[in-house]
Amino acid sequence: MTPTAGPAQGDHRATYRAVLAEPRFRLLFSTRAVSVTADALRITTFSVLVFSSTGSALLSAVAFGTGFIPQLFGSLLLGSLADRLPPRALITGGYAVTCAAALLLALVRMPIAASLAVVALVSLAAPVFHGASSRLVAQSLKGDAYVLGRSLNNIAGAGAQLFGLALGGAAVAALGPRRALAVSALLYLGCALAVRIRLPRLRPTECGGTPGGAVGERGAVRASLQGAGLLLRGRTVRRLMLAQWLPPAFVAGAEGLIVAYAGERHFAPGWYAVLMGCLPVGMLVGDLLVGRLLRPRGRERLVVPLTVLAGLPLIGFAARPGVGVSSCLLLLAGFGYAYGLGLQRPFLDALPPEGRGQAFGLLGSGSMTLQGVGPVCLGSVAAGLGAGGAIAVAGGAVTLTAGWMFTWHRAGREPSRTTIPASTTTSS
Repeated sequence: MTPTAGPAQGDHRATYRAVLAEPRFRLLFSTRAVSVTADALRITTFSVLVFSSTGSALLSAVAFGTGFIPQLFGSLLLGSLADRLPPRALITGGYAVTCAAALLLALVRMPIAASLAVVALVSLAAPVFHGASSRLVAQSLKGDAYVLGRSLNNIAGAGAQLFGLALGGAAVAALGPRRALAVSALLYLGCALAVRIRLPRLRPTECGGTPGGAVGERGAVRASLQGAGLLLRGRTVRRLMLAQWLPPAFVAGAEGLIVAYAGERHFAPGWYAVLMGCLPVGMLVGDLLVGRLLRPRGRERLVVPLTVLAGLPLIGFAARPGVGVSSCLLLLAGFGYAYGLGLQRPFLDALPPEGRGQAFGLLGSGSMTLQGVGPVCLGSVAAGLGAGGAIAVAGGAVTLTAGWMFTWHRAGREPSRTTIPASTTTSS
């Protein structure tokens, strides 16, 4: 691993209008929003289908989690393909494969184990498709435009997820779970066709790969493992990944306890839904305000204070507040999620150009996995401390993470860049 100086940082502030004016990003942004809607629809509908077939709450929960947990393994074993294959083919293929899986679940009555295996296999490959898309976004948007592009993706992703959950409930009620799965398949098909028709075929020099690299027959897995190891051994990249993994994992654990907390406090029926909506609303507002009003260096200076804001309000749940105070605390915690915008540019600068696709895939899959583990861990804490105490523990963990980030984030040094040897990659 050879550290080199990162690129010079400017303080020019981009605008959302300018970001959306970039045709390649606009296409990837719109198809991603549709695919997130389809994901939420597919995952929830599949869980309903499993529960209606088996009557098992455990299998229904497993069906929900099967769409997330295998992603980390896929990133470790196949992540290098995001940098080695043409992005248009990868992204189109990803949507097409997911469409085929949704259709298979909708049309073929399989044993539950076989259905879970289908979902797991698609999830295993998801980091490759997502990594290729993220790499293309990083190539299309420069400087602060890239940060605002990530902000727009966060905002659209949260909104699309909420819409997908609502659409799933309506579709299952109106059509039944199998036909609702077919609706998600149609959405994936539309994304695949849009990318195939509107995204140009890029030349190898435009794809970001390393020309002339060669690997053997087992090169994809070997290159993926070696590349992931090099990325995680690099101190700067490892710190920035952990900084983007840990707070969301702890907050997701707290979010998973909101229903239990509402039950413990005997809130009126329906109030738990209001509380659960406060976090995403705070996230949307935080991303909009921090992304639109602050300059790049201002966002980067506020990384630690915003991380504290994501955790400190949750500690207030130790006092077992009522509905109004709980709502305000969750809104503030959601606003603090905007801390991630200040990490986007340093993270991108620290990555090797020839390994960005794998790094983005690893970042996303690791975050998804830890956000699945967080509720399980905090749930075990709640067994002893109660839901309010466990939420407070999550807030304390986020605050401690902010303290750890303070020890290195204030150093103000330009990030080092990890270099992945050319022998582990090939031209895209």
